[in-house]
Amino acid sequence: MMIYPEHYKSSLSQRETQRAIKIVKDTFQAALAGALNLDRVTAPLMVTKKSGINDDLNGVERKVHFTMKNIDGEAEVVQSLAKWKRRALYRYGYNPGEGIYTDMNAIRRDDDTDNLHSLFVDQWDWCKVIKREERNLDYLKETVQKIVDAIYFTNEKVKKSYSKLGLDMKREVFFITTQELEDMYPDLTAKERENAITKEHGTVFLMQIGGKLKSGEKHDGRAPDYDDWKLNGDILFWNSLLDCAFEISSMGIRVDAESLHAQLVEADALEREQFDFHKGILDGTFPLTIGGGIGQSRLCMLLLQKAHIGEVQCAIWSDEMRQECKEHGIILL
Repeated sequence: MMIYPEHYKSSLSQRETQRAIKIVKDTFQAALAGALNLDRVTAPLMVTKKSGINDDLNGVERKVHFTMKNIDGEAEVVQSLAKWKRRALYRYGYNPGEGIYTDMNAIRRDDDTDNLHSLFVDQWDWCKVIKREERNLDYLKETVQKIVDAIYFTNEKVKKSYSKLGLDMKREVFFITTQELEDMYPDLTAKERENAITKEHGTVFLMQIGGKLKSGEKHDGRAPDYDDWKLNGDILFWNSLLDCAFEISSMGIRVDAESLHAQLVEADALEREQFDFHKGILDGTFPLTIGGGIGQSRLCMLLLQKAHIGEVQCAIWSDEMRQECKEHGIILL
């Protein structure tokens, strides 16, 4: 559902926007890499279907796939690199406390396009090797705060570069589980609960996404084979321009052998244990990790105070959306 802020006009011209996007991306990725001890690596745009490496997201999204001229089988455009990163850490020989990040570009053909959602996804995908004793909520919360600190630092840099921008961002993170949130607002939908808690606290990490709540419903879907549903969450900021909770990152401590098997059982997806990737987790070949994705266009949109993600990225939009946006002062790239 589209949101059109009343009397909206971007504070930056399109040319200024392009320069500002570079400031956001350059500043944040350097801050992120320093805070989490990450190396930048190159990453694939496509993987083979048989590898089991592609992210299944909520498990229902159709992947863009194609056959190849000189290679047997099918290839798929990635939906994210949640699984690929963990295998890369193993192959490249990373140790606990070390990690990687990359520019991830993806096509999600089944996303509903609106202010926040595009068929094109660009994010910083990152992953870090951890010790067994670090698979806990305290370590997760500590990592979340470091990411939010990097975002806060980037916002301050943007404000110094463009006096017309002045996003008021809360640095302290409020942590809450999806069950605690449902208990607080039992009569609201999942999205309405997110809006209520984020409007109150400004910066929120909503934890434990993927499993069923006491109501029998899920707060949101998560694939069963990358995040541990008890040790994951979303970073949300309050977007006063759009008057809604604004997700910047989905992240978490990744599954170990025990949680992977349990979640595959719950998702009725045990057949995935035949894939090499899943075998590498079950037999302990792949390291224990924490990781996630941080939306590049999402972050630019938030810090540059844009009303539509199409103001900071080039993508495909319907003619009707382009016209409606133009009528409300939103100029899509």
